[in-house]
Amino acid sequence: MLVKELMADALNEAFAPTILEIEDVSHHHAGHAGAPDGGQSHFELRISAPAFEGKSRVASHRMINNALASLLAGPIHALQITIIT
Repeated sequence: MLVKELMADALNEAFAPTILEIEDVSHHHAGHAGAPDGGQSHFELRISAPAFEGKSRVASHRMINNALASLLAGPIHALQITIIT
């Protein structure tokens, strides 16, 4: 299974988002430290979910990091998060 799909599964389960867009941008980092051959290491995430309403940006990012903890410890090297409110 692709890392992008694992991310989507974890985020859908944790937050039931109304918007969920995940883009693998690993190709922009090819050859850099932390960028393995084959990609699947650098991602951009756009998400909106009721769970983030009334939360600070930092609190929302922590929630996402917790939901993706196992992936952030492994295959994900970099994650850019945009929360849509």
